[in-house]
Amino acid sequence: MIRKNLAEELGSTTYPGRGIVIGRTADGSRAVTAYFIMGRSENSRNRVFVTEGEGIRTEAFDPAKLEDPSLIIYAPVRVLDGNIIVTNGDQTDTIYDGLSRGLSFEQSLRCREFEPDGPNYTPRISGFMRFGKAAAGETGKGTDSAYAYDMSILKSNNGDPSQCNRYTFSYDNPKAGEGHFIHTYMGDGNPLPSYEGEPTPVEIPDMDIDAFTELVWNAIDPDNKVSLFTRFVDIESRAVETRIINKNSK
Repeated sequence: MIRKNLAEELGSTTYPGRGIVIGRTADGSRAVTAYFIMGRSENSRNRVFVTEGEGIRTEAFDPAKLEDPSLIIYAPVRVLDGNIIVTNGDQTDTIYDGLSRGLSFEQSLRCREFEPDGPNYTPRISGFMRFGKAAAGETGKGTDSAYAYDMSILKSNNGDPSQCNRYTFSYDNPKAGEGHFIHTYMGDGNPLPSYEGEPTPVEIPDMDIDAFTELVWNAIDPDNKVSLFTRFVDIESRAVETRIINKNSK
């Protein structure tokens, strides 16, 4: 597949829902990720990202307006031994616990499926950025400068909740300047149409984290966007840079 322009792909629909971008900078030196959330309802829009340890969590911007927290309050990003888990729901914790017990990324998600929010049955999308020996998977032969990532989507079978379709994609030694973008919906609608196909190959522009964060934030629909998290990790030194933008701010 041909790599697409990241900004154009992000802005190609008014409601991609929640989205994950993972890749590598154009100079090859840093791993890149972005996670954004959007919302149509007041409850979904009443959120902000806040830091929690090495990761982040969502919380209500106005606690008095919080309704059902079950699918909107969670930790989208957690870090295990320097490896980064990023998801659109509480499966972040499922992956973290599974990896801690020696399961693989894919095995950890076997006990989960799409969200129980019919008729949408929102897909669960997840990513796992692996460094060093973890980047080599079961072989354990990775070097300190090794980097790889996995992405997953758990979705209903064309809207039929009786079956969960599970797809995992692995990218070893990703190319410089290349990334992949996966999101929950193909666009707005009622019910919302689930994402289809493989993660979309996108170009990771030659820019620093501030410019990258601005590009992503400006590209997604201004009416529906809620919060954005970005992170750059130096693959050699493991130095981390993180940015958070919240549409709601005090």
